[in-house]
Amino acid sequence: MIDISVSGVVKEFEVGKKILDGLTFQVDTGERVGLLGPNGCGKTTLLRILTGVVHPDEGDVVIAPGRRVGLISQIPVYPADCTVEDVLDTAFEPLHRLEEELSQLSQRMADGESDSALLSRYDRLSAAFQSGGGYETDTSKNKVCNGLSIPPAMRERLFDKLSGGEKTRVNLARLILEDTDILLLDEPTNHLDLRATEWLEEYLEKFKGTVLAVSHDRYFLDKVVRRVVEIQEGRAEFYSGNYSFYAVEKERRYEEKLRQYEKEQAKIQQLEKAAEQLRIWAYSGNDKIFKRAQSMEKRIERIRQTDKPKKDRKMSVRFGEREFRGDEVLSIKGLEKSFGERKLFADVNLEVEGGERIALLGDNGTGKSTLIKILMGEEEPDAGKLRKGPTVKVGYLPQIIHFDHPERNLVDTMLYDLDCTAQTARDRLAAFKFRGEDVFKPVSALSGGEQSRLRLCMLMDSKINLLILDEPTNHLDIQSREWIEEAVEEYEGNLLFVSHDRYFIDRFATRIWMLEDGKITDFKGTYQEYQAARERGKLAGRDGPGAPSVKNAPPEKKDKPKRPGGTKNLEKEVNAAERAVAAAEERMYDLEQAIQEASADYLKLQELYQQREALEDELAHLYTVWEGLAADLEEARG
Repeated sequence: MIDISVSGVVKEFEVGKKILDGLTFQVDTGERVGLLGPNGCGKTTLLRILTGVVHPDEGDVVIAPGRRVGLISQIPVYPADCTVEDVLDTAFEPLHRLEEELSQLSQRMADGESDSALLSRYDRLSAAFQSGGGYETDTSKNKVCNGLSIPPAMRERLFDKLSGGEKTRVNLARLILEDTDILLLDEPTNHLDLRATEWLEEYLEKFKGTVLAVSHDRYFLDKVVRRVVEIQEGRAEFYSGNYSFYAVEKERRYEEKLRQYEKEQAKIQQLEKAAEQLRIWAYSGNDKIFKRAQSMEKRIERIRQTDKPKKDRKMSVRFGEREFRGDEVLSIKGLEKSFGERKLFADVNLEVEGGERIALLGDNGTGKSTLIKILMGEEEPDAGKLRKGPTVKVGYLPQIIHFDHPERNLVDTMLYDLDCTAQTARDRLAAFKFRGEDVFKPVSALSGGEQSRLRLCMLMDSKINLLILDEPTNHLDIQSREWIEEAVEEYEGNLLFVSHDRYFIDRFATRIWMLEDGKITDFKGTYQEYQAARERGKLAGRDGPGAPSVKNAPPEKKDKPKRPGGTKNLEKEVNAAERAVAAAEERMYDLEQAIQEASADYLKLQELYQQREALEDELAHLYTVWEGLAADLEEARG
């Protein structure tokens, strides 16, 4: 059954600039689909069209009858005196109505009414109330609130007084409690910490409805979605896998299109040369040769219809680096900080040496950004000492970007802050994808992500050897996140960063500082090693500073059973495995050709993608068998 059908949708907000241009796709019941594309490609517009907030200029959008749709980013307006608890209770309005009617029926029966219709209705409503979870509403509410970090104190506050991120969390909790059939998720992890994000992922794994998610969180996409629809120039491209599959397949398609384009260009050059020669011969009066030249030129025009595939330019810049002398980068002793009666952390003792890359993790509100501000001198600790090495120079990207003169345009901001020439300012801005008229915009007109990019542009000109980043990938699309990662990859100095982006953490952290319950657990190892150690319970009671890394014990080596028949049978098995792999590769080639030919037939593509997925699994198994047999043969030959 099809839950969402989008056919030929066109939408433009400026005349002649179509943000969606014939967009067509469908989502079946129970599917988990990721909606990808660069910022501004129309993803949020599409979600607003699906909920009826925006109407398309052309095309049709159909939601399956009777299916309830919930959009995470769309926060309803509630009365001014409405508390968070009241908002959460709106999820149970149908049950509350049932409960009220049951109470009325019960009162009538207590007053002596006993006709069969009354008793029958009471039984039906009672069964519906029980099956709908009427007796478990408080349990469900507490479970969801605990998972999404909505504490009891927050549930008593007025909804209007919450921050944007807190409202998003409450609205997400309400939609989950409503048991919506179709969930439209617009950046659902933007205002969630790691624990709440992981809880949401577990919930979506068990969720029986349909999910259409817009997200820049690559870990989230990998865990949640099973198919990707990418919006490119207003139209849909389909990928039958999660984000990791999409990233590899997108690059493969680009390379394939580029090879096809280059092949066609070579053919065009060859034909143009031949056509030119034919025209020279035709001047001698031979009409047949002239017609052949015309025919060849028409053929060239047909070949020219293939455009060169486009690929976004990468920003080729890097952080300026200052030579570091000495081992001591940062020393923290007995650090303590409270706000009123609330103690964020106490007795923090940490040492940072040259070359370390540290991720500072913890739930929202535990004090990560406060600790960073103390390190930067923006906050004073209540107790303790902090000392930086004498040759340490810090570069800092805060979570909330602030410019002293937001009324200045981008070029003037660069000129005043970096004391450079106008041409240098334009070149550096261009390297960060600020081009053309954009450089004359006032800084105040930039989005949050653009302001982060501008601050990084200015930061990279500094000579630094300790880089501190507070949520560096917030508000950035996937392409911009990948660019920042490339810049950080090239940076060889010390790195300390706060992030909820597990992809970023996993790529860079060689040491974890986990801030929870007012203490910092210091783990020397990668994020995956930290997660594995935590699951094994190795970190219990290890909240003190300087905790050593917990490494996985190497598995015991078991002797392989010897095969009868020496190497001759093994050689036959290896040859058979090679033939099986070769046959499967040929089938894969034929299947890829069929996919290219059916690019405009969505239903056929779905069938072919399923066949390819099955064949990929088969190929992976065949390769594993072949490699295992080849290793055994090599070992047997000694």
